[in-house]
This record gives sequence, C-alpha cells and structure tokens, in this order.
Amino acid sequence: MNTITLLGSARGNGYTATLAEAIGFRVLNLNDYLIRPFDYRGNGTGDDFLPLMDKLLQYDRILLASPLYWYSMSGQMKVFLDRITDLLTHHKTMGRRLRGKAAGVIASGGAQVPPPCFEEPFRLTFGYLGMDYQGMSYLDTSQGLDDAVLAKVAANHPFRDDYALASSGNWAKATPA
Repeated sequence: MNTITLLGSARGNGYTATLAEAIGFRVLNLNDYLIRPFDYRGNGTGDDFLPLMDKLLQYDRILLASPLYWYSMSGQMKVFLDRITDLLTHHKTMGRRLRGKAAGVIASGGAQVPPPCFEEPFRLTFGYLGMDYQGMSYLDTSQGLDDAVLAKVAANHPFRDDYALASSGNWAKATPA
C-alpha cells in the first residue's frame, strides 16, 4: 500500500514537518498550494484544491499532519478539510474515491497530550467520508524537540507497517518516491 502525508502548518520546517520527515512518507505541504476557503456557491474553482485531490487519490493511505493550534488543527488544514465539501456537492465522483482509503493523523504541540477535541474533527470527517481511520500519533514539544521522543512517536504512527519497511531498507516496496 502506498502512503502520502499532507502537511498543514504555518511553518513548513517546524516540529510537525520534522515528525512527518522522520516517518518518511512523501510529504505534500499545503503551503505550496493555493486553496481558497469553502464557498456555498461553489466559487472555489480555479485554485489548487482539485489538482491536489487528484494527487492524494493516487494513494491508498493518507496521513494528515497538523500542529496543535488553540486546541484545534492549523488554519491551513481546516481550510483543506472544509473544501472536501466540494467533493460532496460538486465533484461527487471524486469524493466517492475517498471511500475505503485508510487515514491517520500526526500532530505536534506544546501540551503533554492533545485535548480530545483536537482529534475529533479528523475522526468524524474520515468516518463521514467512509475512510478507515487508523488513529493519531502526537509529538509533545513542550520541552523542545527531543530526538529520542521524536523517534518513538515516528515509529508508532498510524501506518507503522510501512515505517518498518522503510527502516529495513525495503522502502521501494512500500511507497512510491
């Protein structure tokens, strides 16, 4: 199975990006895409949302990466998830292709543990879309970045079977480069 990470963070080189890189799947950064907010009139056309979705839909497993901001996901990730509404109203065929895909979340934040309200929108969204939610891994950065903690969190992310393949040198069998 192939896996992609979608990073939604104001800092493309922050703790969440570091965690995504430590896990080792291909990373797409939402900061590299122009994604307009959801609009009930369907005026979000002409941005990068649909081409980005085309890329994501090539993968069996989608790992969303967001820092913990004010008890919630980043603004970039929220705009992206809001735009999935387009796939339920205007681009239903594309939206149906999410069904059955595995999904997970990785996050970092300055709290020892994330509040339950952080994970809930991801879990509920994946369930609504018919995706198989595999869980979340969280990196506590309240004391800065600790390499041993980073390695432990990276090794226990939702798609750890692919991580074992990457660590063993059999990466080409797990995910396209």
